Amino acid sequence: MAIPDYQSIMLPLLKFAGDGEEHSLREAIEDLADEFSLTDEERKELLPSGRQATFDNRVGWARTYMKKAGLLESTKRGYFQITERGLDVLKQNPPEINNAFLRQFPEFVEFQTPKQREVEEDTEQDISETRTPEEEIESAYQGVRQELATELLQTIKSCSPTFFERLVVDVLVKMGYGGTRKDAGQAVGRSGDGGIDGIIKEDRLGLDIVYIQAKRWDGPVGRPEIQKFAGALQGQRARKGIFITTSAFTQSAQDYVSRIDSKIVLIDGDTLAQLMIDYNIGVTTVTSYELKRMDSDYFEE
Repeated sequence: MAIPDYQSIMLPLLKFAGDGEEHSLREAIEDLADEFSLTDEERKELLPSGRQATFDNRVGWARTYMKKAGLLESTKRGYFQITERGLDVLKQNPPEINNAFLRQFPEFVEFQTPKQREVEEDTEQDISETRTPEEEIESAYQGVRQELATELLQTIKSCSPTFFERLVVDVLVKMGYGGTRKDAGQAVGRSGDGGIDGIIKEDRLGLDIVYIQAKRWDGPVGRPEIQKFAGALQGQRARKGIFITTSAFTQSAQDYVSRIDSKIVLIDGDTLAQLMIDYNIGVTTVTSYELKRMDSDYFEE
């Protein structure tokens, strides 16, 4: 089954704590993952940031929301147990527990209604019904990032071939290839030998060489172009190559690369734009936000 949203986790989590014992959050996560019959892949699925498992995040927020409603309480760092109010709720045998159910408790209403914003828009409420706060933030971030990647790619396609070659150099150098910027600049764009556009060092010491093909195309790159590049690598007795394009690769091209002995990495337009964002090539930071959590260690006496 799909990973349940955080509200669907609330009632099973409260029932899990219904024995009145003290439980760790990790214990609850493992038990609920079994209850929801999550696969190993679903248990390991990460938030877009890659810093926390999606299911772990949702269990954590289900616990937080029920703590704010007074159904659960923290006992010590990373541990919680059910309250008398929580036991009373279980006695009512509710079909589900969600945000609407929790709004019967004044503490939860106060938690959801910041003083500076008394009334929330209905659309914002709809979003918060299915996503945890981290998921909302990351979804918005990914949307902004994808718009930026699209804008970058459109701009790249309108630039000259010479600029594109320089861009490729900048990205590879920022990723740690090519030795110095000067070395890389001299290597890329000079070869043009049998389907090879450039040669670049794999590391600063030059222990291995990577051959490059860079195509500023609009149409998809098919298997014949990749075969030509692979043949050029064999002609140079080369083992590694990078094929970069502003467009995309056909499925047959990707299948071909996965079956040959030479190691060829395919970088399509979207991947190139994402690398530019990751390594700050052609972009500038407008603003930044820090996401913080309480430091429980600080409050330990």
